[in-house]
Amino acid sequence: MRCFRTGPSGCRAWPVHRADGGSLPRVPVEFPGAHRDGGSRRGRLKHEPIWREPVSKDPRDNASGPGDPGSSGGEWWDDDGSGDAGAREAGSAHRASGASAGAAGAAGASGARDGYPGGDYDAADEEYGAGDDLDDEVEEDVEEGGGKRRGIWTWLAVAAVLIVLFPVAVFGIAYVATDVPAPEELANDQIAVIYDNSGENEIARIVPEAGNRRAVELEEVPSVVRNAVLAAEDREFYTNPGFSLSGYARAAWGVITGNPSAGGGSTITQQYVKNAVVGNERTITRKAKELVMSAKMAQEWSKDDILEAYLNTIYFGRNGYGIAAASEAYFGKPVGELTAADAAVLAASIQRPSALDPWTNRPEAEQRWNYVLDGMVDMGVLTEADRAAQVYPETLDPALVPQQAPEPGPAAMIKSQVLAELDREGITEQEVNTLGLRVTTTIDSTAQEAALDAAENYLFSDDMRAAIVSVEPKTGAVRAYYGGEDPNGWDYANSGLQTGSTFKIFALAAALDQDIPLSAQYSSAPVQSGDVTMYNASGASCGVCPISEALKRSLNTPFIRLQRDLKNGPTDTATMAHKLGVAESIPGIERTLLEENGEALDGIALGQYQTRPLDMAVGLATLANDGVYQQTHFVEKVETANGEVLLERENGDGERRVSEGVATNTIDAMKPIASYNSKALAGGRQSAAKTGTTQLGDTGLNKDAWMIGATPQLSTAVWVGNVDGSALYNAYGGVMYGANTPADLWKYTMDNALVNEDWETFTSPKPVGGVAGAPAWSGYVAPAAPAAPAQEATPETTEEQPAEEAPPAIPELPAPPPGGGGGIGDLLPFPAPGDGGGQEPGGGGGEQPAPAPAN
Repeated sequence: MRCFRTGPSGCRAWPVHRADGGSLPRVPVEFPGAHRDGGSRRGRLKHEPIWREPVSKDPRDNASGPGDPGSSGGEWWDDDGSGDAGAREAGSAHRASGASAGAAGAAGASGARDGYPGGDYDAADEEYGAGDDLDDEVEEDVEEGGGKRRGIWTWLAVAAVLIVLFPVAVFGIAYVATDVPAPEELANDQIAVIYDNSGENEIARIVPEAGNRRAVELEEVPSVVRNAVLAAEDREFYTNPGFSLSGYARAAWGVITGNPSAGGGSTITQQYVKNAVVGNERTITRKAKELVMSAKMAQEWSKDDILEAYLNTIYFGRNGYGIAAASEAYFGKPVGELTAADAAVLAASIQRPSALDPWTNRPEAEQRWNYVLDGMVDMGVLTEADRAAQVYPETLDPALVPQQAPEPGPAAMIKSQVLAELDREGITEQEVNTLGLRVTTTIDSTAQEAALDAAENYLFSDDMRAAIVSVEPKTGAVRAYYGGEDPNGWDYANSGLQTGSTFKIFALAAALDQDIPLSAQYSSAPVQSGDVTMYNASGASCGVCPISEALKRSLNTPFIRLQRDLKNGPTDTATMAHKLGVAESIPGIERTLLEENGEALDGIALGQYQTRPLDMAVGLATLANDGVYQQTHFVEKVETANGEVLLERENGDGERRVSEGVATNTIDAMKPIASYNSKALAGGRQSAAKTGTTQLGDTGLNKDAWMIGATPQLSTAVWVGNVDGSALYNAYGGVMYGANTPADLWKYTMDNALVNEDWETFTSPKPVGGVAGAPAWSGYVAPAAPAAPAQEATPETTEEQPAEEAPPAIPELPAPPPGGGGGIGDLLPFPAPGDGGGQEPGGGGGEQPAPAPAN
């Protein structure tokens, strides 16, 4: 067989026979025999068989597996120069097929020489030349293979170093880039407490979504409580670097595998960072941030600062965030009174607050409690003897925890007003929720209790609702506020309601402001308003009388005529009401008291438009304060848990809205009305009042009934209506008027709110239009030739029912929405019964005196 390339010791490249009889050059095969320079091959072990693949790219040459006799696959060669027997047989067959193979066959049959399988090196070298080049290539191949292996190990080593160093580098960069806030910058959510004007009686609490919390300083927390928490959560707190790598690894593995139970074993520092800074999201990124922040916080904060922050942040269950809230929730006592046993209960609950509540899971709670106490012994902060003496303490029933009970309706409505005012004053929601505010309000406990008692005593129907608001004229402070009993229901004190004849006081003030005196005479005959004829209730009349008399008798038509004498007509009544303190917009009404064209209708003086009871009390308060408006407010003082004052009211001079003459004359016209309706204040205390009603359609019944009235010290507005806006009936089954239940509520509230106050009188009226005060009026003066209406329809007179008679059945009536609506609608054709005295209920007495006014 012919040798394709020879070396010093024999053939170095043998042919590979193909199935079709051809042959391909064999890839050079080296053996660990003698090298051309007599040395052995680098890296070869003696007696190691060598495998080489063929160089052919013909698919047919590689059809058989390695060593398959007669195939073109590779061959195994032994280091003694002998090839595979099957290969030699194939070589012999090949030699027989061609004469030119004789010499090569003889060489092949002669066996190996000098370690090479047959052939003569010199002959082959002469024939083919440059045999050394091939030898060099073979050596380079071997060196290249060893170099590749060395390169792989080098890269693996580099990768291992990077795997170790990269997280360290990232941690270092993150550590430098992370800013740790100062302790005071990480304020926790805390409850804000609302007090009455004494600062002692709690009205309500503002509890953030995070729950009930009150921050305490570490010095306020007994050492036994601190040690119990450390025993439960982090016994090496004062020595560790602020984080646990093993805990981080477990948490990371849990995130990767989706197994939340993998745990974390976080330190107290990590727990605080999670709750106060980075949040609870279960991601490796969040956990990494927690780790970096904890490490840096442990360096920049003192351990005591971290522990204090943690104790004020962590959740203990029962809606208690922080150790102070937890102490109240579990034991009903301040944190300073906690014992070792108490402390262990609270510390045990941190791990699983709801699951380890003694009231729901006493066995597990007690097991964890024992773990905490044993840990305290291990830490050396509790002796064995003291440990043995501990008894599991009794805890409060969670249902009885005070913080869990919602405020009653009136208190909840005061809280809503306080929150709105804090927002207007620039105290943010974050400050409300994090600074542990003490909010001292204007609410006077005596006045508030009077309003609550009045509602309880005089609202005799389950469907009946009331609003009672009392404002101090000299300061604008709201002293009593009652808008209903349902904490989640309608606040009637803050709702727009039709005011009836109480609004006549603003028409009167507008006239006085234009120098129309109280002595101005007006007819009480029916008057036309567009297509509608206006009447007085029950056909009452004073003929022609001073406007002050018309106010006392609550006659309607004189005030329609009075408004027509104003420069801008009824719109001046709206302007005056706004000037005195009635809000220009309220929820649901963008512009109060006006139509879309910016003007008011005749019915404004009769209470056509919606106004809040709060606004009626404020407007009257301005008049009672001689025309000086004081900003209405519920909040007197706001201070943080650290004693910083955020807001403190000072009684200012107020703002003069109308002249003293306008205010004092309006008040003077109102002075007789409480007595006129048999509702004079106790002891004859001077007051200025006005009643009012709004009629329900053309039924002759009323759906809104009012009484407003003031002394120099207190202005109170009262509204009464049904929850569904249906017709009101008095306690005897008759038509409800302002002089009935509303006046009872007003008188009771005023008498009891002022029981400890000095008697004061109003400022004497100053001249307006040359007249000071209400003139004396002796009797009826007939109007001059009153014109009969084109289609006169006199409404039926409603008589009061005597107490002994059973009330009539309440008719089925449609239920309008609470508060009614604007526009003249049902109001003007049959205006609400007047609210003065006289023989007719609310109707004035004509020429005959009224021995017992019905309204």
